[in-house]
Parts: sequence; structure tokens; C-alpha cells
Amino acid sequence: MSQKPKVLISDKMSPDAAKIFAERGCEVHEKTGLSPDALKAIIGEYEGLAIRSSTKVTPEILEAATNLKVIGRAGIGVDNVDIPAASERGVVVMNTPFGNSITTAEHAIAMLLALARQIPQANARTQKGEWPKSDFMGIELTGKTLGLIGAGNIGSIVASRAQGLRMKVIAYDPFLTEERAVDIGVEKVELDDLLRRADCITLHTPLTDETRNILSAENLAKTKKGVRIVNCARGGLIDEAALAEALDSGHVAGAALDVFQTEPAKESPLFGKPGFICTPHLGASTREAQENVALQVAEQLSDFLLTGAVTNALNMPSLSAEEAPRLKPYMQLAESLGSLVGQLAHGSLPKIAIELEGDAAELNPKPITAAVLAGLMRRFSQSVNMVNAPFLAKDRGIEVREIRSTREGTYQTLIRVTVETDAGKRSVAGTLFGREAPRLVEIFGIGIEAELDGHMIYVVNDDAPGFIGRIGSLLGNRGINIGTFNLGRKQAGGEAVLLLSLDQPVDDALIAEAEALEGVRTVTALSF
Repeated sequence: MSQKPKVLISDKMSPDAAKIFAERGCEVHEKTGLSPDALKAIIGEYEGLAIRSSTKVTPEILEAATNLKVIGRAGIGVDNVDIPAASERGVVVMNTPFGNSITTAEHAIAMLLALARQIPQANARTQKGEWPKSDFMGIELTGKTLGLIGAGNIGSIVASRAQGLRMKVIAYDPFLTEERAVDIGVEKVELDDLLRRADCITLHTPLTDETRNILSAENLAKTKKGVRIVNCARGGLIDEAALAEALDSGHVAGAALDVFQTEPAKESPLFGKPGFICTPHLGASTREAQENVALQVAEQLSDFLLTGAVTNALNMPSLSAEEAPRLKPYMQLAESLGSLVGQLAHGSLPKIAIELEGDAAELNPKPITAAVLAGLMRRFSQSVNMVNAPFLAKDRGIEVREIRSTREGTYQTLIRVTVETDAGKRSVAGTLFGREAPRLVEIFGIGIEAELDGHMIYVVNDDAPGFIGRIGSLLGNRGINIGTFNLGRKQAGGEAVLLLSLDQPVDDALIAEAEALEGVRTVTALSF
């Protein structure tokens, strides 16, 4: 049986994508045009799935994808992937947001120019043998104001191209900072201001609950009379019926859509309206873009399956190929600490704080937090991983805090996990020895040095002579070998803790016998 990660390419894409998978060390199969039932029948064999827009990744497909770890969408939109269902099953969902950015931006500019000079309409009539020169009076874009709704990667490229046409660019984007606006040469405005001032409007935002019908009938009425509108982003950003009425009335002089609310768009209230032009979702349809996104998705999936690097993920923190090796021991430590506190802290856990000290404070905290939660949430489900753990924690109402501190302590690097329980706060901490070996160094306020691995028991006992002999004899009489033996205490004669690693798991009967030993307060079986 092959040890290589298996990847399925289920939509047509550049053949170079399969070459990259193979060269990087993955076993890749190209099976395109599969029906949902056919995909469901084979998806359980694969750890990676590379798609474009044709494959629909539904909850039913995901339920059958028992080995699937990652889905890669060659392109930006992931409307065809049920991300909540993927997250629930611990499957990473990635896209390739930059591979077709230039192509999509250029298409928006092309549509804008076509609107300004009515090129499609003039072309159609000229090819009919007419010479309708006097019927097509266009406008110059030079000196006009372009309003961007969305100033992310594609929007910023559109801005630079529009500035090359000597247009003034204003932008509405809640995530656009004043510094970024200055960098890309746009004026940041509120939506109502943009609608009032813009001669032309282009949309470059994802479709969310906040952006759906952002150009509604109400907002279209706020636009300048004679405005021209371009949408090469997502269908559903514009109320198509309201736009049709605005074109009929002449309030909107022209509209160019590459995307529709329902696709393929076999019919639309916009078809045949004056000043309306459209294309069949061609924004990313250039040879360069198709090649770029295919290569990018192959590289991202290969990186994840072979090194653990996470790039352009939509449901977990990104982790670069450079970061992954450095963060790997920290994430192992973090998951072990989360697992430890999850196994020892009883009752509800309304709050958890993850503190990174020393060298750890300089790292990307998001993957470490996800690893802690993966360990912690395993108390509720064994199918938890770094993808679904944050969602499970949120569903259970657990408040998560990240704290970074560069103060110098006993250890050069430290991760501390503190949970609030019914009995108060409980804290565990760990470090790395030699920058790669995870070690527990504190448990509930008591210093102790231990590896967290395999089968273990945790004992809280009175610090008194004879106890070690009693616990050792009990285990020896049961034929259980001790791997490591780690002790800690706050003060002589007070409360002490013992962590034992064992060569085999222990049963409830042995735990009960251990609890009955003189001086024992509690005994807990652990597994890592």
C-alpha cells in the first residue's frame, strides 16, 4: 500500500498541477466530470481534493470522505464547498486568491471601457451591415470618479489601472485602513458617499450576509444619475430586478455583469435592457490565470500534506512552509498541555487563556492556540483536530484569550494554559528542551519536569515517607512496568504530585486500588 498522500483532481485544470503533485511526492489521480454518486463512492480513498467550480463538496460527500484532510479550490470563490460541514469534520479548506487577481481586475477594466464606449452594441450593429455612428455617443473615463466597493487584492489592482486612465478613485471597504488607502492612492469613504459621488462603480467583495444585495433598490436610488456599474466579483451583490428597473428608467446608464445570482444564467431580468452587457463568468478565464491557480493549488495542497504548511486556508490559521518546522514542537507541546488540562479539569470550562512567554511570544499564536484547543476539546470528541477545535470551543461557549509576554522567566520559552473551572483557575505550563523536546514544567502551581506521552497516571498525594514504595509495589504486583517517574511538591510535608508513564494502559480497578493507598488524594489515568 502506497505511503504517499493520495490526491484527487476532480475538475479540469492545467496538466502541470498533476505534475507538481507527483514531483512533490503525492499520488495523484485525475477523474473529472464525476457525478455526485461517483465522487461519493471513491472520495474515501483520498487525503486531498483539488477542485475548481464544477465539483460540489456537500455534507454528503464529506461524510463519505473518511480520510480527507484538505480541499483546495483553484480560484477564489468557494460557494461550491460547504465550509461549516468541512470544518466540523476537521477538513482544511483552501483557495487561491491571488492566482487570478490580475486577470479578474483586467476584465473589470475591459467591461468598464466597453460600457463607456458601448462597444458590444456598436459591434453587433456594425456587423449587421449598419453604420450607426450617430447612435453611439460614449463618455471619456479620464477625470471621472470610480467608486470601488471592496479594496482588497483585486480592488487595489483595479484602482491602479483606473489611475492609469487618469480616473479619481474612491473606495468603500470596512477593512481598508487609512494607511493602506494612501498606499494604493485611493480616498476612503463611506458607502453612501461613494454612491452619491461615483460616475462608475465596480464591485470587488465576497458574497456574505453583509454584502448580499449591497446594491439594493434603495442604494441604487442613491447613486448619481447616469452611473455605470460593473460586477466581476460575485453574483448576489446586486439586486438584479432593481438594476433592471434602473436601466429602464435611465437612472443607471449602463451595467456590465460577469456574474449572476443564478449561474448558468439562462434567463435574467437584465437581458435585453438598454445599456446592459454581460459575459459568462469569464473573470478568471485567461491562460495565465488558469495556469497560475492550478499550480498554486497543487503547491498548497502538497505543502499541507507533506509538511503541514497551511496557506490561504478559510477555516484555520495559515502556517507558512518556513514557520511549520519551527512551530511543530510548540504545537506538539500546546496540544499536550491542552489535553492534560482537559483530562484533569472537571466540570464546565467557560474560559481558557493561552499565554506565550519568552521566545514563544515571537511566534504566530494562532496555530498554537488551535493546537491547545485541539487537545482540550478531545475530552468531548476523539475526532477533534486543529480545524474543528475552535468551532467546537465556540459552540460550547468557551471564551479564548491569547496573551503574549516577552518578560524573562525561569525558562527561555514557555506556554501556559489556564482554564477556569468550577473549583477555580487551573494552570499548566511547558517548555522546549533543546528547542525541540516538549516538557511539562508546572502543573496546578507545582513544579515538575515530565514528558507527556503514551499511557500515564497522575497522582496527588501527601508528601510523606513510604508512598513511592507503596505505589511502586502496587504496579509491580499487577505486572505494569514504569517508564518514567516524575515528582513535584510545593513544600516538604505538603501536597505532592506524581506523574508516571506506563508501558500499558491501566483499568478502573487499578485506579481504585491506587486511590485506596495511604496518603493518596486523587488518581487520574491519562493518555497522550
